[in-house]
Amino acid sequence: MAMDILNKVLPDSETKPDISHDDGDRERFAHYVQKEKITQSAVTGDPVIALCGKVWVPHRDPKKFPVCPDCKRTYEEMTKK
Repeated sequence: MAMDILNKVLPDSETKPDISHDDGDRERFAHYVQKEKITQSAVTGDPVIALCGKVWVPHRDPKKFPVCPDCKRTYEEMTKK
């Protein structure tokens, strides 16, 4: 039954990326993103995708925010040996 949930295709309205520039709750964390993607976004203005799945165009200093717990957890799982 769990596989049914994993294989479910979401409607387009639920899969559109959030590329907002507002100061809502989404902006309260610093997210993990590949450095080269951050650089590319700075040049092109294209959105990036964090390890937690957040999609946005970065424009704030991440050092001013706590690390996203979902990004941190995913990163730790990826780096386990």
